[in-house]
Amino acid sequence: MTEMDIEARTAQLGIDWSQVNLDSINLPPGENFGIESDDERVGHDDQQEFDTGFGNIIVVDHLPVVPEAKFEKLEGVVKKIYNQVGVIKENGLWMPVDPDTRMTLGYCFIEFMTPQEAQAAKEKTQGYKLDRSHIFAVNMFDDFDRLMNVQEEWEAPQTKPYVPGENLQKWLTDEKARDQLVIRSGPDTEVLWNDARKKKPEPVHKRPYWTESYVQWSPLGTYLVTLHKQGAAVWGGADTFTRLMRYQHNMVKLVDFSPGEKYLVTYHSQEPSNPRDASKVEIKVFDVRTGRMMRDFKGSADEFSIGGPGGVAGASWPVFRWAGGKDDKYFAKLSKNTISVYETETFSLIDKKSMKVDNVVDICWSPTDSILSLFVPEQGGGNQPAKVALVQIPSKVELRQKNLFSVSDCKMYWQSSGEYLAVKVDRYTKTKKSTYSGFELFRIKERDIPIEVLELDNKNDKIIAFAWEPKGHRFAVIHGDQPRPDVSFYSMKTAQNTGRVSKLVTLKAKQANALFWSPTGKYIILAGLKGFNGQLEFFNVDELETMATAEHFMATDIEWDPTGRYVATAVTSVHEMENGFSIWSFNGNLLYRILKDHFFQLAWRPRPPSFLSAEKEEEIAKNLKKYSKKYELEDQDVSLQLSEQDRAKRNALKEEWEKWLMQWKSLHEEEKLQRQNLRDGEVSDEEEEDEYEAKEVEFEDLIDVTEEIVFSD
Repeated sequence: MTEMDIEARTAQLGIDWSQVNLDSINLPPGENFGIESDDERVGHDDQQEFDTGFGNIIVVDHLPVVPEAKFEKLEGVVKKIYNQVGVIKENGLWMPVDPDTRMTLGYCFIEFMTPQEAQAAKEKTQGYKLDRSHIFAVNMFDDFDRLMNVQEEWEAPQTKPYVPGENLQKWLTDEKARDQLVIRSGPDTEVLWNDARKKKPEPVHKRPYWTESYVQWSPLGTYLVTLHKQGAAVWGGADTFTRLMRYQHNMVKLVDFSPGEKYLVTYHSQEPSNPRDASKVEIKVFDVRTGRMMRDFKGSADEFSIGGPGGVAGASWPVFRWAGGKDDKYFAKLSKNTISVYETETFSLIDKKSMKVDNVVDICWSPTDSILSLFVPEQGGGNQPAKVALVQIPSKVELRQKNLFSVSDCKMYWQSSGEYLAVKVDRYTKTKKSTYSGFELFRIKERDIPIEVLELDNKNDKIIAFAWEPKGHRFAVIHGDQPRPDVSFYSMKTAQNTGRVSKLVTLKAKQANALFWSPTGKYIILAGLKGFNGQLEFFNVDELETMATAEHFMATDIEWDPTGRYVATAVTSVHEMENGFSIWSFNGNLLYRILKDHFFQLAWRPRPPSFLSAEKEEEIAKNLKKYSKKYELEDQDVSLQLSEQDRAKRNALKEEWEKWLMQWKSLHEEEKLQRQNLRDGEVSDEEEEDEYEAKEVEFEDLIDVTEEIVFSD
């Protein structure tokens, strides 16, 4: 139970927790109410850690068979591998030798200090590839003892009835084709259906204190991960959200999924006792379905702090960048002068070595292919130019390279289909006192990967934001000076120029500092967040016209739903007022607004890619009227239902008002005699009609004067 849980519970019981003196609480003699003391816990841990038996011994098979002359070299290699996992006891490595041939037998026994170290060694080195011919097979010594004691007579295993699990994709079959979103406010985490037809959210699942920091959907929407002091947990389903797996990692701070949801990366950092020392970082990679830890990485925050969009305690996050696609085959880590690329079959380095790239500061994967882009800044005071390169993985062959001169900084942007790479290059002017920006545009799918240079009409304009159209060939740029910069749209191919970039339009003086494309393309929101107080412009890029302008005052976040039909804007608790979220249609109609105190987070549940082919989607688009009739009827039914609900609500309010009015009239009559007595018998409730004189008054008002010339015959 967390401290927040305790405070909430004591508040329910009417107890002021701040006034409770824990030192004054004494348990009866001989009674501990199941509470283990610190001394008992330490003693229990010590006993568990130094348990006797063979649980701390592993057997490593598939070692090279070598003669006596190479025995020490092989022993040194094995020790070097396993000393990274745990502490090997003195004389704790025994490699049997054939007495006749004096050759090793291809396996060895390793004794660690603790069973925990032995178990970790087994998990981390099972399948370790020493070379192409020798892949480790690791077992616990106790397993051999168990296998040797198998009964000679076979007994049929008990058949357990099949219990089907919940369909984790059931939420995709919603009859109303709605999307889910998760929100966090105060201690509560809620999953909701976005019911835009009824203009309100429909509750799905709500739980207080579900997480101790934040929640996160997996990339395909299958899982919802929560963070706790003991580690992370994943939940799934359409409405029940049962816990599917836990991953032990004490004080976990951050998590990240691989694109195909096969692996979960967890992150923890520990502040040093000496402020001059770097924070200690531990990262674990788990198999999502089995919960098995595939590998862990430990080191100082400095070792994980190069590159990356953001971080905690000095380390960049995400530390590992996953290759594009759903096979989750490769991931890379950027270190000083090196790029380490791992393959997930054995979770070891490709070719057992990292790529040496002097002064590399950033890497970025293609979203669809195993192509890694990297940026190296200028070196030697400008004598050696900066460069952007594309490297094919796993071959590590350089596909393309572009040298860049007088560069102050670079930022790489991949298009979602992996067809284009835009590199924003900030260059120094000749005086070195200022910079200007431009773009290097790589056409990845074309022969020899041609590169095109794009400069703005005014190359001195500051570039504020850049965004590719998802699954498209267009991009948008906000450039110029605040508070009213310009917004320009470009296309990588047009009917006139299929192989050259072309400008479509420039929108002048817009209150915008952020770009939010619809996931399906075509529509974009030009947003003015933070200092612009939530200005929104909904723009149709196909027609190059504004559909609507609106405002969500103090908006901090904007997020499209995965279908591109609706968009959410939110004011989180960084502001003290108007916390909550609004749901808009794609063309800028406000559908509904929900206010929530202490509102922290909103995230739409992602959808997996459609199984429909491009041809089938095109066919549906052509015959949209045929498919839309069914949904138009449903919309009419919903509209009638809403009208009936509104009418019933108005009638209920009217009846409530009339009931209240009759109560007061009745009370007024009951108190009439009391009022007459207080006035010494005077009756004032019933006024005589002749005390009033009714007059009819007519008013004349001059509305208009027109002068008309009439010609007589």
